[in-house]
Amino acid sequence: MKHILLSLLVAVFVSGCSTQKAAVTTSIPFMNKVIAHRGAFKNTGAPENSIASLKAAIAMGCGGTEFDIHMTSDEVLVVNHDDKFLGMEIETNTYQQLLSKTLPNGEKIPTLEAYLKEGYGQKKTIMVAEIKTSKVSKDRSLRLATKVVELVRRFKGQAQTVYIAFDYDVCKKVRELEPRAPVQYLNGDASAEKLKADKLDADYHYSVFQKDKNWIKNAKTLGVKTNAWTVNDEKIMDDFLAQGIDFITTNEPELLLKKLSK
Repeated sequence: MKHILLSLLVAVFVSGCSTQKAAVTTSIPFMNKVIAHRGAFKNTGAPENSIASLKAAIAMGCGGTEFDIHMTSDEVLVVNHDDKFLGMEIETNTYQQLLSKTLPNGEKIPTLEAYLKEGYGQKKTIMVAEIKTSKVSKDRSLRLATKVVELVRRFKGQAQTVYIAFDYDVCKKVRELEPRAPVQYLNGDASAEKLKADKLDADYHYSVFQKDKNWIKNAKTLGVKTNAWTVNDEKIMDDFLAQGIDFITTNEPELLLKKLSK
């Protein structure tokens, strides 16, 4: 009887430890606070969200590089900011149909698989994956989230990936699938307290933090990470750096890197 009770106690303890461990998010070691928005494109001549802009962000030493993910009508995951690729609706066209268009540098629309292969080929710059909200349905947004997480797992890229999304349900879906992954909400309408309760972080438009000068300070107290997008103004960068913001997403990564190197 004693052996049975001991076994049960051990099982409960192990189960409790596993549950507690799963609830803790991973803190990815970024090199710096600079997140290149859509890769480094503005001052490099590379098309945004292209493999070339990804390579440029990595080459200049950005802490992270952000990119946007959509799903074609035949469920191929592709990287592009807008819901249209050079005028073609991504969700209502097949991947093969999208290949009829070419970026200015000669690239075709990157698949997420090709993008991740390139990004995971190095270990310094973090991949910041935005799961775009479907215009077709909520179910399609959640399916996209699931497929993105599955692909990251296939490449064993969990330790080098941060997920971001405007759809709160998508963020919660990723949290459900990857309990230890860093997940940041983009829409700006959730308090730091709510984000903490759902084990999410804040990746908000910079105006949200400007309206409430205590937002970043309060988030730090709660252990909620903060990221501001899209900050291209030097004075705004200085203000957020002074407040101790965790990350800044920018179209001017060269400028921010220069500031941080002083």
